[in-house]
Amino acid sequence: MSERIADWTKGEQAITYQTCTSCGHVQYFHRTFCAACGASDPHQARASGKGRVYATSLVCRAATPETRAHVPYNIVLVDCAEGFRMMAHGDNGIAIGDSVVASFKPFAGKLVPYFAKDKAK
Repeated sequence: MSERIADWTKGEQAITYQTCTSCGHVQYFHRTFCAACGASDPHQARASGKGRVYATSLVCRAATPETRAHVPYNIVLVDCAEGFRMMAHGDNGIAIGDSVVASFKPFAGKLVPYFAKDKAK
């Protein structure tokens, strides 16, 4: 298995994904195999952090005491430039179809991906 690239789940300010070297399938959740064809050892790479909003949901009621200070907060699904879709936090003002770019912000004691409108677009 290839060496893992550090990403936000390890406290780094990076989003990583995998590409199958056999069939080319792109996947976000890290696995030791390709979810499409089953081939082992997909290639890992660092994402650009750019994408387009697929869906958005404003959370107005805290799920836990740790998230109460963040209400209201936006949960977004982003189609990332590299071909995978991920769920993350985002600005409350972004809408479906907006071009976005990721940064990282603290949320309930962890550093998480946070998408905002891409000012370059």
